[in-house]
Amino acid sequence: MGMTMSQKILAAHAGLDEVKAGQLIEAKLDLVLGNDITTPVAINEFERCGATGVFDTERVALVMDHFTPNKDIKAAEQTKKVRTFARKYDVLNYFDVGEMGIEHALLPEKGLVGPGDLVIGADSHTCTYGALGAFSTGVGSTDMAAGMATGKAWFKVPTAIKVNLTGTLPDFVSGKDVILHLIGLIGVDGALYQSLEFTGEGVAALNIDDRLCIANMAIEAGAKNGIFPVDEVTMEYCQNRFKRKPVKYEADADAEYDRVVDIDLSTLRPTVAFPHLPENTRPIDEVGKIKIDQAVIGSCTNGRISDLRVAADILRGRKVARDVRCIIFPGTQQIYLDALQEGLIEVFVKAGAVVSTPTCGPCLGGHMGILAKGERAISTTNRNFVGRMGHVESEVYLSSPAVAAASAVTGFITDPAKI
Repeated sequence: MGMTMSQKILAAHAGLDEVKAGQLIEAKLDLVLGNDITTPVAINEFERCGATGVFDTERVALVMDHFTPNKDIKAAEQTKKVRTFARKYDVLNYFDVGEMGIEHALLPEKGLVGPGDLVIGADSHTCTYGALGAFSTGVGSTDMAAGMATGKAWFKVPTAIKVNLTGTLPDFVSGKDVILHLIGLIGVDGALYQSLEFTGEGVAALNIDDRLCIANMAIEAGAKNGIFPVDEVTMEYCQNRFKRKPVKYEADADAEYDRVVDIDLSTLRPTVAFPHLPENTRPIDEVGKIKIDQAVIGSCTNGRISDLRVAADILRGRKVARDVRCIIFPGTQQIYLDALQEGLIEVFVKAGAVVSTPTCGPCLGGHMGILAKGERAISTTNRNFVGRMGHVESEVYLSSPAVAAASAVTGFITDPAKI
């Protein structure tokens, strides 16, 4: 029996001719990632086991993004601990205030991840890099510590689900709608410890930002990873960016999949996930009149320049509704600069929105946009669990940037085609 794309990457990094689903392997890593929340715990374990250095000073990335700029003393102490560690062990890819970004937007932009890579990160949305043809997955801080010290990790080889994409996206429909639709179909545990492998002629219709968004939320279906084939779109993005030689893996024709899910992109509508799970999806036509208090546009899911352009197109010449707070978070400093140079920041400010430094803050209810009791937010982030963005009696509705921007203008969850 042949291997899936994910299985081929794992086999190559384990030095094996083949692997089978369920097999336990030890594999060499191309990159180990941590942030300001997970890295301090990893540092404790790193030091406890007696490690004297990281396995490769260029293959560890530490991104201070969750509570930075530091929101309180505890956040400042955590960041200081990571900063000290990075300097002590000459970690070259340390990103802090002024040069940081939201980690899963920053690493692809910096060319630190790319086709054929095997990446672990102490953050569940590390699966983002599958958009570039990498096997990337989230791990705990202890595994991160072992990875930093040895450059290796243990894996159980996952089974796979093939997601066959056809057609092209209609107006106001994006990668966010694709992944919300998929999660609505299979559920938040529909791909538990499996690889979501996207394929079909519809892949070519998705730009790299759509793919990054889709792969980012593979974990919201319980997947071990999400992965896209390496095509011209991938290679164009990686050209003069990716710092290593791209390696292209393709699934065998006789690769085994647990199931096949077919999605005709042309039939999709803007999609909204209701509280309190990403699987509670409805097309925009079935949402009804739901008043919002806050609109959040950004995050590692939808904080890229194409997302900001979509939001700006809707907000240009319009005003954010009275009593609605619209908060916009560029994914990285470079995206912030691009938006500034394109005049998007001016559009947002004139519309009555605020623009934040790149940070994960509001997504996890950390800072920069906390919800009070009874408040509702429409958000382009990736999770809407109970209390995710603030009070346990607040509500989060997940959507694309187009829906979030339109809703900010009307004060109600709104079809962007109708404003």
